[in-house]
Amino acid sequence: MDEAARIEKFHRFKALHEAPGCFVLPNAWDAGSSRILTALGFDAIATTSAGFAFSVGRRDSAANLSRAEILANASAIADATPLPVSADLEDGFGEAPDACAQTIRLAADCGLVGGTLEDATGDRACPIYDIARATDRIAAASAAAKAARFVLTARAENFLWGRPDLDDTITRLRAFSKAGADVLYAPGLPNLEAIRAVCEAVDKPVNVVMGLRGTAYSVEALRSAGVKRISVGGSFARAALGAFVRAASEVKDRGTFDYAKDAIADAAAFMADVKRS
Repeated sequence: MDEAARIEKFHRFKALHEAPGCFVLPNAWDAGSSRILTALGFDAIATTSAGFAFSVGRRDSAANLSRAEILANASAIADATPLPVSADLEDGFGEAPDACAQTIRLAADCGLVGGTLEDATGDRACPIYDIARATDRIAAASAAAKAARFVLTARAENFLWGRPDLDDTITRLRAFSKAGADVLYAPGLPNLEAIRAVCEAVDKPVNVVMGLRGTAYSVEALRSAGVKRISVGGSFARAALGAFVRAASEVKDRGTFDYAKDAIADAAAFMADVKRS
């Protein structure tokens, strides 16, 4: 992808965050799912490290997926669609702020126009970076993102790592905003009241993930709570794998093939009219 085309996608992606209301940012795990989501009429796409991990038979973590592998997958997704693509960049693939900045630069080089960075360490004994270190990492990533014209999303991971502290989560998101993050994200918030509290407490667009665990709120309910962007994480990939398991189990256990009634008749035709980037 040439840089002019990527910059045009960046401006489209940025505009989605500035428009009234909210939008859904569905997560693709490969080029084919990217093209299907494009054909369905979404305005932008995100990647999912979990969905990619499932597709290569691994668990989702920065320890199991290298930066090169994540970026190669994200690049294939971006090349398959004319839509803006934002990548799941795990923890930035390094503790040092410079490592996070380099990940952003490499992601932009792959044709991506946005990406998320976590404040989780991957160490269960000390799962979340202290706020000073976490903020330094976001500041370095933000400087690289602004130079590359890239939408940076900062993730506060407390609720995914057994630290259900809403006040600390809001404090972290505010610090990340001040450090230059464009979008704020706290996956695992327990209810709509907590989501609303986050949206009211911060000064940047908020991303919320649906389809994982807990109550599944509607787009309208989330919009009313102040959410700007709704992603689905690895849940579309898990839904596809769920259908695969049900189909395979039907054949093995019952000897029937009724699953085929719900299959896409011609997946290639379904994606045929999607213009590549």
